[in-house]
Formats: sequence, structure tokens, C-alpha cells
Amino acid sequence: MCETKNFYCWALQFLALLGLLALCLWLALRPKDPQYTIVDINIPKSDLEDGAYNGSILYALQIENPNKDSSIFYDETVLTFLYGSDSVGEKHIPAFHQGRGKTRQVIDYVDVNPRVWKTIRNSLLHATAELKVALLSRVRYKTWGVKSKHHGLDLQGKLSIGSDGKISGKKKKIKLSHSSKKWRRSNSRRLLD
Repeated sequence: MCETKNFYCWALQFLALLGLLALCLWLALRPKDPQYTIVDINIPKSDLEDGAYNGSILYALQIENPNKDSSIFYDETVLTFLYGSDSVGEKHIPAFHQGRGKTRQVIDYVDVNPRVWKTIRNSLLHATAELKVALLSRVRYKTWGVKSKHHGLDLQGKLSIGSDGKISGKKKKIKLSHSSKKWRRSNSRRLLD
């Protein structure tokens, strides 16, 4: 009877140790989300002149994979610029694969919605304008040859644009962060299927 009790105690300790080891491995190998940073914004001076009926926003978006042991497979990414609650413009970044610890820079432009352009231009000519940036995407991580399930990304950031058409303020690089619950609810239907 004493030997049976000893065996069960030993088996329980062994299972507890395996569980603790599995938890430590899971915490150590769990991949981190990619980091998105707006490193440059430029609205051309010719677009800001009086009489310009439409404009464009030139941007540089840096996408960093902080994982040293996981590569990332990105689905199509939707980048939206907003002024208040009005959509300024939207850009789709095609699906791509990013290796471990790599950084990719996307330099492109967005044509501004003509209905919103006049308001933005007037704001910029008189002081600064605040644009919001929303990013929606889904990613899969590949760690040790195994792909994970899809993980949704819903990020946002605020850009203060000066009268010169560039990012104003102390921060010249704007890191996009997870959006608030209110923001997430209002934009959740836009996440790509």
C-alpha cells in the first residue's frame, strides 16, 4: 500500500513538472506581433496651394518582425487614413512573407477623397490637421516549421500634420498601436475574411 502511494506521488510530481516545462516553452516561443511605424508623411506643396481640387498623401510605412525564431505570413493589409470620422483614402498592401527579424518598408501614396480634401487643406493652411491611421490585417506565424492559426491585427495611430505637409511635433515616427474597444467595434466588419 505504501509503495502504491509513493508511485502516485511520483507520477503527480512528474506531470506537474511536465506542465511547468510546457508553460515555460509556450511563453518563450510565443511570437510577438509585428510592429508598424509611420516613418514619414508628406503632402506635396503643390497640393496645398489655393485652387488645388485634389491632393495626395505620400507615406512611408515600416513593418518590423521582432521575432528571432518565427517568420510571419501577412494577408492583404488595409491602411486607411481618416480625418475626424471621414475617410480620407485607403490603400491595400498585397499579401507577403517576412523572414525572422526582418524589416520591410512600404513607400506609397494615397489619393485624398475630393469631398474631404478642401477641409483638410484649409485646416493645414491655417495651422495643423490631425489625421488618424487605421490598419487592418491578419497574420500567421511559422515557428519551427509549424504555421499558427490566423491572428487579426487592428491598429491605429494619430498623425499631426503641420502647414508644411509633414509630421509636426516631437515625434517624427508614429508607432501604430492596438485600437480601443470602441474603435475595434466600429471597424470590426472591415477586417478581411
